[in-house]
Amino acid sequence: MKLYYSPGACSLSPHIVAEEAGIDLAYEKVDLRTHKTASGADFYTIAPKGYVPALVLDDGTLLSEGPAIVQYLADLKPESGLLPPVGDIARYHVIEWLTFINSEMHKTFSPLFDPKASDEIKAESRAKLVKRFAFVGETLARQSYLTGETFTVADAYFFVMTSWSIFQKVAVPDSVADFRHRVSARPAVHRALKAEGLAA
Repeated sequence: MKLYYSPGACSLSPHIVAEEAGIDLAYEKVDLRTHKTASGADFYTIAPKGYVPALVLDDGTLLSEGPAIVQYLADLKPESGLLPPVGDIARYHVIEWLTFINSEMHKTFSPLFDPKASDEIKAESRAKLVKRFAFVGETLARQSYLTGETFTVADAYFFVMTSWSIFQKVAVPDSVADFRHRVSARPAVHRALKAEGLAA
């Protein structure tokens, strides 16, 4: 299987999940400005949506959207504990967090990466993000990870949001900063960061 990614983008989440689960993926970098892959291919011919992550399975099937990809990868290695089994309410709490991060945080960051967005729009986005990080921070003040003491696919996704908060200068609670440090210290996470040129 091959994961198409851009360093530090939301594709870092499935990269982390693959490392945590011990899944051997091939990786190809995508320049999101030119939509060319490292091998020179037109990324739109691989992933018509034109954005990462995109996972191409061994049979050529394309799977896109980060929350779907991380669930698929985790289900390949259920023993990893990255996603509880079907029917266990704990699984749906993980999906609940994935959905919240995707709709309420990830999309709210979008204007901050858009050079055409006005200062007013960016200020509104930052204000919303501060509130949402504060909400998540209340949970992380009580426990190590989003659903308890076990690292899951939702934590991998939220870790990317915390990284963006540094780049975009969005204030986060101490509990969120502590979470970021805790996750970045995980060996699998460090391997993913190093592979993308984001850590020494």
